[in-house]
Amino acid sequence: MGSPKAALEWHGSTLLWRTVAIIGRAADGPVVVVRAPGQELPPLPPETDVVDDPQEGQGPVQGIAAGLAALAGRADVAFVSSTDMPFLHPAFVRRVLRAAQDGADVALPVARGFRQPLAAAYRTALAPAAERLVRAGRLKPAFLFEDNNVAVLEEAVLAAFDPDLDSVLNINEPADYQSARARTAPEVTVQRFGVLADGRRGPEQVRAATLAEAAEAAGVALGRHVTAALNGDRITREGQTPLAAGDTVFFLSADAGG
Repeated sequence: MGSPKAALEWHGSTLLWRTVAIIGRAADGPVVVVRAPGQELPPLPPETDVVDDPQEGQGPVQGIAAGLAALAGRADVAFVSSTDMPFLHPAFVRRVLRAAQDGADVALPVARGFRQPLAAAYRTALAPAAERLVRAGRLKPAFLFEDNNVAVLEEAVLAAFDPDLDSVLNINEPADYQSARARTAPEVTVQRFGVLADGRRGPEQVRAATLAEAAEAAGVALGRHVTAALNGDRITREGQTPLAAGDTVFFLSADAGG
């Protein structure tokens, strides 16, 4: 790529910020970023935990092991994602997590013709098994599927939540990034309430990849006197909050009548 994927610009923030924030939207628990030893990271959403790989260059299984170990005692199941999936959808994440929460050790999507171990859910209790694989030099995620209960999620199941399965599209070359960045922002619904409505009380469809973009499209200035409710429950003023297709954003005034 010529530059770290994590720091690539994405609608005013970075690829890493978007990935962390999307998983934070979908998962009921902490979010952990695993980095290479000494790796510099771009800014992260508040309350993101960062842990280091014990050794550089040991592949994804070591990263999975470090992340699962960091969540031990705080979560039973974790969604594991690479940094470079800019179209990861919260609904996809929730569906994969649910498959593991229903009893599987691993919930493994099959999408676009391939197994997706870096868009999968793992029980945090698998951390010791992953660590043993690293010590044995067995560094492919497929080895973690042996002797464990793996729920395979086929494309037809996942497409109900992400019709084009764009959640698993990743960025490997500069052309991939340019193509992804050139895509039209997702369609979301915005609605203004109280004094913000200014005669426009009905919902409207706009194109926006972040809360800031949705506010701009709606003619609303986020700030101390304006807040947003994402999908009716998540209250935020953070303009970098990533949006996904189908989201609804309510803009509310904190002033009297809002």
